[in-house]
Amino acid sequence: MRFPRNITGIDMRKTEELIMHSINAGVNYFDTAWIYPGSEEALGTIFEKNQVREKVFIATKLPIVYVKSAADFEKYLSQSLTRLKTDYIDYYLMHMITDFDQWTTLKSWGIESWLAEKKKTGQIRQIGFSFHGSCAEFLKVLDDYDWDHCLIQYNYFDENFQAGVTGLKEAAQTMPVMIMEPLLGGKLATGLPKTAVDIFKKANSRLSPAGWALNWIWNQEEPALLLSGMSDMAQLEENIRFAGNAQAGMLKEPELDVYRLALAAIHRSYKIQCTGCNYCMPCPKGVNIPGCFTAYNTMYALSYVAGMQQFVTSTGLTSERSGSPSQCSNCGKCEKHCPQHLPIMKYLAQVERRMEPFWLKFIGVCARAFLGKKRKKKKEQ
Repeated sequence: MRFPRNITGIDMRKTEELIMHSINAGVNYFDTAWIYPGSEEALGTIFEKNQVREKVFIATKLPIVYVKSAADFEKYLSQSLTRLKTDYIDYYLMHMITDFDQWTTLKSWGIESWLAEKKKTGQIRQIGFSFHGSCAEFLKVLDDYDWDHCLIQYNYFDENFQAGVTGLKEAAQTMPVMIMEPLLGGKLATGLPKTAVDIFKKANSRLSPAGWALNWIWNQEEPALLLSGMSDMAQLEENIRFAGNAQAGMLKEPELDVYRLALAAIHRSYKIQCTGCNYCMPCPKGVNIPGCFTAYNTMYALSYVAGMQQFVTSTGLTSERSGSPSQCSNCGKCEKHCPQHLPIMKYLAQVERRMEPFWLKFIGVCARAFLGKKRKKKKEQ
């Protein structure tokens, strides 16, 4: 998704240099998706040109947001195979599931039998899903199918966001868990407050903030691998060097304390002092309370864009029970269970005012209306 680009699109010369350098250094897993502009075509062209298809594993994804019927399963897989210039996908994921309803809709269209057939023919070798929703919804999806793997967002800043550490540990008992956003879209590499950067630098001047972030994940037993988008050779070589020195359990207590100090520095810029303990959940109206607060805080701690990205994915615009703060009925159940005694209802109103501008609400209404019609049509059939 983060291949180098020029005015015409993906810069194929630079991209080929990056890919072949990474393969020669031992990288063998490449994650792409149907919706990443030009990505599948670039990978397919470079793999074929250099005859390295059998040396690598390809992960790509079914764009479920565009799927309108069972016929689209075959349509999008066929297009991915053509773009990637291959006759099989090593790891095929249901892309960006945000709630259990999305998965049940796919099941009603026969996705399970279709996947079984594709696995039987060898066109798909491993079946998984990528997830952007609440931990409760993640666990429902996880338990409802015999998945081969899954892909979740996870980093030291978002330990309790989306599937989080709870989802990671649960899934890792039965399958490989791939980690995306280890650097939170680069924010943990170049977007930290100066106080946090100084804490990392003082602890180890030779290790960049990106290295600290990647090491935090590699230190844990559960992740099978992490995905880090790299768009230039310096980033690639740095990440390869970090990976070459990484192993589970490598961080000792003094180093773990550094993360706590850095997080404390980041958290001082928070507006809502939520710890993400989830005692307020589940909300009777389906509001993703910790997810809303995390996104709101991220907006102030890192950037507006980072916060909005988290908000959109944690509230799942395509679901009727989207997790939006606008669904709060002020019943007060959450506040009775909050160990921090936070005025949660007041804070949810703040989040709604700040993070649900009219254009976002309009998009959400349109998305839900569109998907609602599809679901209604399916039931009538």
